[in-house]
Amino acid sequence: MTVSMRVMSAGDGYKYLLKSVAAGDGDRSLSTPLTRYYAEEGNPPGFWLGSGIAGFGEGELAAHSEVSETQLQLLVGMGRDPLTGEPLGRAYQQFAPVAERIEDRTKKLSPSLDPSYRAELVAEIEAEEKERGTRKAVAAFDYTFSVPKSVSAIWAVADAGTQSLIVAAHHAAVAELVELIEQEVAATRVGATGNDGAVAQVDVLGVAATAFDHYDSRSHDPQLHTHVVISNKVKTAQDGKWRALDSRPMHRAVVAISEMYNAVLADHLTRTFGLEWETRDRGRDRNPAWEIAGVSDELITEFSTRTKFIEVEKNLLIDAYVAKHGRQPSPRIVLKLRAQATLATRPEKDVRSLADLTAEWRQRATQVLGEDATTWTRVVISSEVLPATVRADDLPLDVIEQIGWTVTMMVGEKRSTWTRWNLHAEASRQLMGLRFASTMDRKAITGMVVDAAEQASLRLTPPELALSPALFRRTDGSSRFRPYASTVFSSEDLLKAEDRLLARADKTTAPTIALETVEAITRKPDKKGRSLGADQAAALTAIAMSGRVVDVLVGPAGAGNTTCCV
Repeated sequence: MTVSMRVMSAGDGYKYLLKSVAAGDGDRSLSTPLTRYYAEEGNPPGFWLGSGIAGFGEGELAAHSEVSETQLQLLVGMGRDPLTGEPLGRAYQQFAPVAERIEDRTKKLSPSLDPSYRAELVAEIEAEEKERGTRKAVAAFDYTFSVPKSVSAIWAVADAGTQSLIVAAHHAAVAELVELIEQEVAATRVGATGNDGAVAQVDVLGVAATAFDHYDSRSHDPQLHTHVVISNKVKTAQDGKWRALDSRPMHRAVVAISEMYNAVLADHLTRTFGLEWETRDRGRDRNPAWEIAGVSDELITEFSTRTKFIEVEKNLLIDAYVAKHGRQPSPRIVLKLRAQATLATRPEKDVRSLADLTAEWRQRATQVLGEDATTWTRVVISSEVLPATVRADDLPLDVIEQIGWTVTMMVGEKRSTWTRWNLHAEASRQLMGLRFASTMDRKAITGMVVDAAEQASLRLTPPELALSPALFRRTDGSSRFRPYASTVFSSEDLLKAEDRLLARADKTTAPTIALETVEAITRKPDKKGRSLGADQAAALTAIAMSGRVVDVLVGPAGAGNTTCCV
């Protein structure tokens, strides 16, 4: 995934963005950051993005103007107007610290409890609350936009002019994806919860974001990326009040945003340099990656030191999982293990100058390529013929419907149910091989493909039974009391498969095992001297004696489900 998102807490969470920003760089043009002549140690200062910045002060903040530490502290740290210091709606919620929660729960224990039993309960409470940690209010959503590795490789060793053009394409793609977030993702909620209340999802007047460019990984490999920190404070279109973003769509849309960014960036670079793209396999647990044709896997590997460390650690975690559970982890668990490996192998970040890094990158690339790296870059991007580009009206409706059907089929192979954002992500993958004349054209075709995929899917969410007042209806007529893109879909094939499994589960014609035999097996320890627990033995007994053609054993990860059956 080239776009990731993490939640930023209120308080001092924003300060990590400033640790690697160079000082004394006021003369550098913010419109063309990351130049070869940037000799200061550190990264460029951050800049403002998003139409929501017009709501600050008297509207004097301009897009791409430099953001100061004071402004970040006010907005992200304190939830205040970065220009005036005025509160933006309600203050961030304060949560009780761990010690206070432990004390409150301990006070509620009955004084008549046996001292030893009471001590056990207190220990359990302390362990639970320490594991939960101290909650903090959400202040922002940190989206990290990273260019594909082949793009970073070319940017790292290219001449200054080429580098600037690559950065410009990256910035254009980031800005257009921020617009997509404003148009289709960002929303807030109004209303009252409770038995007599209702919460509606309403539009906002854009988002306020700060962007910080970084150019290397923690292993000092080239990794051109931008942190886009979207403030949780947004102005409601309905009444002009400041409220918090609805976090649900921000999380659900991340993969779709990532896939769209890849496609939009490829369009920009192709229109600039005439590049060709091709897929690269990344293993069974990851989707194929699109990279620039002509950039070898050897060079990508050379500049992927961090990835190699992560993969080694991930494989060790997978081996430990198999040893513990007796089976391979699911794709979802593999993703969690990779995230764990990423954190476990993360080195401390130290700051170097771009000039210093560039010299090192050119030397490493030259050794891999067997020729001067900068000269090689000119050859890769020197296409005289620009590939054909597609406009929104170039694709016939029957082709769009066919792609929509393919999207539904591909999503159905990975999921039993899905939403519009799942379809949107797959639609971007299916359209990645096409180069569009503009981002507007790509967005239009992607939306039409997603609509076709929805039509090819089976809607599970029931229709609305009552018509909402006009104030609480979107332009498409849907109710704002139902979150956007929350409709759940499946397919006839999946439901038929489910029916077949249920029918087999109702059949009791399968052979059974006598209770005495089952008890003898469940009591017998294995070669390592381990015996089944009471719950495992009970589950195995129920399955062995049920007579059902299909039986299901359900339990949380690590509960010994595989051990029980093996």
